[in-house]
Amino acid sequence: MASIVKRRNRYSVVYNITDENGVKRQKWETFATNADAKKRKAQIEYEQQNGTFIVPSSKTVHDLLEDYVAIYGVNTWAMSTYESKRGLIFNYIDPLIGDMKLDDLNTRVMDKFYQSLFKVKAKVVNNRKPKSEYLTVHTVNEIHKILRSAFKQAVKWELIAKNPVENVTIPKEEHAKREIWTVEDFQKALANCDDDNLSLALNLAFSCTLRIGEMLGITLDCIDVSDKSIEEGTASIYINKELQRVNREILQTLDKKDVLFIFPHTLSNSHTVLVLKKPKTDTSERRVYLPKTVALMVREKMKAIEEIKELFGDEYTDYNLLFAHSSGRPIEGQVINRAMKKLIKENDLPDVVFHSVRHSSITYKLKWTGGDIKAVQGDSGHARAEMVQDVYSHILDEDRQANARRFDENFYQQKPEEAREETPQEGNQNKAGIDPATIFQLLSDPDMAKAFQNLLTIYQAKAKNEN
Repeated sequence: MASIVKRRNRYSVVYNITDENGVKRQKWETFATNADAKKRKAQIEYEQQNGTFIVPSSKTVHDLLEDYVAIYGVNTWAMSTYESKRGLIFNYIDPLIGDMKLDDLNTRVMDKFYQSLFKVKAKVVNNRKPKSEYLTVHTVNEIHKILRSAFKQAVKWELIAKNPVENVTIPKEEHAKREIWTVEDFQKALANCDDDNLSLALNLAFSCTLRIGEMLGITLDCIDVSDKSIEEGTASIYINKELQRVNREILQTLDKKDVLFIFPHTLSNSHTVLVLKKPKTDTSERRVYLPKTVALMVREKMKAIEEIKELFGDEYTDYNLLFAHSSGRPIEGQVINRAMKKLIKENDLPDVVFHSVRHSSITYKLKWTGGDIKAVQGDSGHARAEMVQDVYSHILDEDRQANARRFDENFYQQKPEEAREETPQEGNQNKAGIDPATIFQLLSDPDMAKAFQNLLTIYQAKAKNEN
């Protein structure tokens, strides 16, 4: 049983526990109000009776996070994830609540902590200046994800009885719409591109829906552009690794996790190193098929590589890469990004980042396949099909305008009698010429689907009255 003791203006819940050494002693938990103390007393007694009571730990948030990173993080995080999460802990969690005891945490305390983060100035990370002066909603949400996971582990480890951030109020993050290039923008960009590496990169990223690291990690042994495969339409590239620059300290901490090859570093004092590593997820390892035109581009690039090898001889270090400097060293993403920025500036193109090419690819593949999400997912390497539909696909205005025209032609311009007399025709089309792919496009927009349902109800009621 527990009891409540008032000391000045504070209320303490006192109860007996047996510590890890088997010694019985008293435990005090102090609260600001008698009501909070009574609530905690009732909870303790209930959990003690049911055998679910966990003695609150005197560990600090810092102690927990240290164990969390060393045990959970090392075993489950990729190198880039480890670096970013460790940075958030070091910069924004440890300095602010690292000294707090786990016993003192509750939903109200954590709500106040999250609110205070919006007054914290963003730090410079890896010499990159932050985009905003103070922490953004996105960063606060990322901090919340870390703490939610860490406290979940603390519950499993029986350090705390309840996750203190489970019911906190988190501001909703509004995802900005990513601008993409249209087909016309691509045609203009490629027509004016005089950089062979950038041109091939744009074509591969657009036709094969590749991430930049996947593309720059392509090795020649994973490419099939033989005469037979091109003729049969089966030319392909097997994506099974990606190029990434990683922190050398983290590389050692994670015991070279998922790393397939480490490139010799050219600067002895550099704290980073280039590696070829396994792809982002298991589904990211995939075969992508090349349009004939792109397959021929890849073949020409492979011929050019052989000529460079012959020209430079022993000065060329052969890493078997499709994208390489004249020395054989890998081409990094920043080289492609700089070339793309130059192309955009010189030709007055929409200012997009290279990753937007992947978004454009998914968008147009959904458009040209009539919404074949599974096929597009296979190209993109996403773990879940929903990611293709909800996050990466963009609804093009021209398609929405076409939807409105189809709606008018296939609904408003038909007489009720004609609609009732319709019978299925050959193939997948009906008399109005609507195939399943078109119907999918129409109804994939929630607003359009709702409008269609409302109009269908009106139409049915009208038809019933006429009969």
